[in-house]
Amino acid sequence: MGTVVIDSGVMIAILDAADVHHAAARRAIIELGRSADLVLPASAYSELMVHPQADGPEEVAHTDAFIESLPARIEPIDRAVALAAAQLRARFGRALRLPDALVLGTALTLRADLVLTTNARWPETGVATRVLRAG
Repeated sequence: MGTVVIDSGVMIAILDAADVHHAAARRAIIELGRSADLVLPASAYSELMVHPQADGPEEVAHTDAFIESLPARIEPIDRAVALAAAQLRARFGRALRLPDALVLGTALTLRADLVLTTNARWPETGVATRVLRAG
């Protein structure tokens, strides 16, 4: 497989053993990390870091170290990604929140093969997605 964009929900699930998607997220990242170029959009990284920021510097350092250990890169939000996200928001309106549009915009801009997410409520955008199921 080529490029796989990872949504924040997947990363949050990996870091929280009590999350209902924890096991599925771990399996997916291990499986895909062997054969794909894994990409974490900067917007998803930002979402992921909200709770560690609230919990203090040690949790921030722990979470950042975990992200660094992954076979994934953080993809910045550039003009092309921002424009793709804006186009998706204009097309789908309230059915697609801006953070989700930024993830999908990253996938479109990179011509990713897949977006890995825990969000089953995204509208059909034409971007290939794999929604992780609980368990």
